[in-house]
Amino acid sequence: MYAPAGATATVSGQASFDQWYRDVPGTNLTFQQVLPLTENPTGTFTYDNQALFPLDNVGFGNEGNVHNFHFTSELHTSFVYRGGEVFQFTGDDDLFVFVNDKLAIDLGGVHGAQSLEIDFDARAAELGIQIGMTYTLDLFHAERHTTESTFRIVTTIDCFIIQ
Repeated sequence: MYAPAGATATVSGQASFDQWYRDVPGTNLTFQQVLPLTENPTGTFTYDNQALFPLDNVGFGNEGNVHNFHFTSELHTSFVYRGGEVFQFTGDDDLFVFVNDKLAIDLGGVHGAQSLEIDFDARAAELGIQIGMTYTLDLFHAERHTTESTFRIVTTIDCFIIQ
């Protein structure tokens, strides 16, 4: 959902934003890729890519740049809240994480790498979650500037266990 009342410094408006996470002929194409997490220490899962360029020379190409810097990513999953979980993200440009359909991380805008964490126990009431119940986690990311592409997740949510 686009929240501003009009254009911003980096988005021309609602119609432009509405194309970010959808296939739009001549504008956007979907490519599915694996996000490989490593477990270390036991029970902690990490994906750390300080040069995330999954679409180099793919789709519409690099548009005259060394890398394809202009892409969006999304992840949708569910998890059983067991107590004690955390979800940490570090990255540049936009990142929005929703837990139980509530905004839990907002790193919107074009910026250098920034970090935020969800401590599920500390935010349980705010997120409307209870131990033993299943909830959704939805992540939306956009890479929009041409200087870096950092993407790092560290989590103890066990839905990321590779089986």
